Parts: sequence; C-alpha cells; structure tokens
Amino acid sequence: MRDVIMATGCPPRAPGVVPMPDSHPRRPSWLALLLLWLAGNGLRLTILAVPPVLATIRDDLRLSATEVGLLSSIPPAMFAIAALAGSLLVAHVGVRVAMVGGLAIVAAGSALRGLSPNYVALLATTIVMSSGVALMQPIMPTAVRQWLPARIALGTALYTNGLLVGEILAVLFTIPVVLPLVGGSWRLSLVAWSVPIAVVALIVHAFAPPSPSPHGATGATAPRKWMPDWHMGQVWRLGGLFLCINAIYFSANAYLPIYLASRGRPDLIGNALLALNLGQLPASFLLLAFAGSLERRAWPYVVSGLLSLVSIAGIALMIGPYTVVWAAILGFSDAAALILGLTLPPLLCRPEDVARTSAGTFVLSYGGAVLIALLAGAVWDITQAPALAFVPLGLCALALTAISGSMWRKHELR
Repeated sequence: MRDVIMATGCPPRAPGVVPMPDSHPRRPSWLALLLLWLAGNGLRLTILAVPPVLATIRDDLRLSATEVGLLSSIPPAMFAIAALAGSLLVAHVGVRVAMVGGLAIVAAGSALRGLSPNYVALLATTIVMSSGVALMQPIMPTAVRQWLPARIALGTALYTNGLLVGEILAVLFTIPVVLPLVGGSWRLSLVAWSVPIAVVALIVHAFAPPSPSPHGATGATAPRKWMPDWHMGQVWRLGGLFLCINAIYFSANAYLPIYLASRGRPDLIGNALLALNLGQLPASFLLLAFAGSLERRAWPYVVSGLLSLVSIAGIALMIGPYTVVWAAILGFSDAAALILGLTLPPLLCRPEDVARTSAGTFVLSYGGAVLIALLAGAVWDITQAPALAFVPLGLCALALTAISGSMWRKHELR
C-alpha cells in the first residue's frame, strides 16, 4: 500500500472529487475570500517595508555589510524554524484564534522594530515579527480548507495575491508616501506599517468563520496531531517541490543585483528586481481565473520548471536589455508554481492534517532555500565565475520538473 494512504498521513482524493463542507456554520464565501486576501497581505507587508529604508537603517546604526546580511536572512530562517508552531496553534486553538494571534505578533514585532534603540534590539524584534509570519504560513492553507472546502484553488490564489500585493505596496509607498507622513523617520515608518496588520487582525477576529472543535474526529478527548509525519514520502515530496520554488525566488533576488554589478551593469539592477517581483502579479491574477481547472495538474509544474531554467540561463548569459525580460518571465513562472503548489496540502490532505503537513513542507523548503542560497554564493567564491552562482538555481528548476513527475506517478498529481 502506498505511503500516501497511511492512516496517519494525507490520502489523496480521487480526481474530480469535491471536498464536502465541514459541519460547522459558515459566513458567506465572499467574506471568507476577503479575509483570506487581507490576511495574505500580512505575510509580507512588514517584511518588505524594510528594504526601502535599509540604507538609512545601516547609516543610523552604523552597520557592516555582514550585519545587514544577517538582518535580511532572519525572515526566511524563521519561516523554517517556527513553522511547526503554527501547526501546534491550529491544533490547540483553531484557525481563527491562531490567525489572529499570528497577525498580532506580526504587528507587534513590526512596531517594536521601530522602537529598537540598537542593532541587537532590531535583530530581536525582527525575530519576533518573522515568527509571526512563520506561524501564519501553515495557518493559511488550513483556513482555505476550512472556510472554502469546495473552492480551495480560488482561496489559495486569492490569499497568495494578497501576499504579492503586500510586497508591492510596501516597496511602492514607503518612500513617496509613508516617510513624508512620519517626518522621514525609518523607525516611525516601521511602526506605521504595523497599523494595517493590527487592523486586519481585528477584522479577522470579528468576522472570520467559526472554527470547528480543535479535536479531531477520533473523539472529543483525542488531541489533534500537529507534528508532521516525517516518515511520509508525501511530506518530503511537497517539501522538495516548495524548496525548488522558494530557492529560485530568494536566490534570484539575492544574487541578481550583485551579479549585474559584477558585470558592469548596475543600471539594470532596479528594473530587473522590479520586473522579477512585478512579474509575479500577472501569474496571480491569471490563476484567480483558472486555478480551479489547473489544480493537481502536473504539467504546469513541468512548464514552470522549464521556463524558469530558460529564464535563469537568459539572466546569466544575456546581460543587457533582455535581462529585464528574463527576470519578469522568471517571476511569472515561479509565482505560478508557488500558487498552484500552495493548493496541494488542502487538496491532498484530510482537514485535520493540512496544518501539520503544510508546516513540514515549510520547514523543509525554507531551510533548504537558505542552504541553496549559501551554496550559490560558495560556487561564486570558489570558482570566481559569477555566472556559475546561477547553476544551483538551474538545478532547482530541473528538480521541480522531476518532483512533479514523481508526484504524478504517485497519483498526487494527474
């Protein structure tokens, strides 16, 4: 018997089977969609509020490049370390309370960052804020499964759209809008960005659909499992899938600027980074319309992997006007795989297993993404050939196609 149908695991549903709604009362689906979109903003808004003021923070606190790098590496590291706590929260207090708690921690951490008197305090408060985001990541797929059991693809595409919009809002409005409103203070700008997250937490608390009992169907006294089943091949396949997607995104953002500078084209950095991140939005809006017809299909991951491979090669080998085009294509293809990938835990798992399986995939994927980024830097340093830093990313693109093929053979994709 396949490992994906073990009693403690996440048995895949038969193709075409629509999940049955849970028995607890529900609010209108449009309200659940709105709440998911708003909560999705909370996953990135406060994190992306830092890059626009990072130079000012560096000068004010007299930070070295290494200290800046450490500060920037905290969020993805915490995404891996604290993901399991999100599953634990869902198991003990339910989705609504867990989501409100995660958003509250994000808001509090962001505000406290603005009050940090020194670098050590800034690191500590960044850990707090990033932990809140890490808690939210396994909560969101569980919320989709509970609130919209028959519209999982749409719910996932919508909260991911909120995540991407949150990234762009912080980057676009911090310098021209927020900083003038707070007298140019980077500290107050971080406090200001915490306010909308706190408001979203209050809205979720007031209007979120009620959660079912935090106990599973096995009995009122049986606690719901929250630790991923690491013996399950499915957890590792999902983790590998997300590892490839996240490693491509984080490493591309990290190495694209310094690679272009090393090739004597610093003039391309701003537009290339903007294209890489804005390229995600068309994928998000496209999948809002078509995610339902693409759910659990293997071919989109294969196309994404191959398109990412070609784009990575284009970025590394075709420095010039086409760099921006390749960056936009890479952002599009990687975002499409991410959005569709986030639908898989709710689609493949029983409701009570969504949070713990999602947590396991985030632990593996973000931890692996940090290692891939370090590997890319080591390849650059050892070979003294900057273009070779993109080889690990290309291997991730190939691995994405291979893992999706493995999941197709296991009937997790079709």
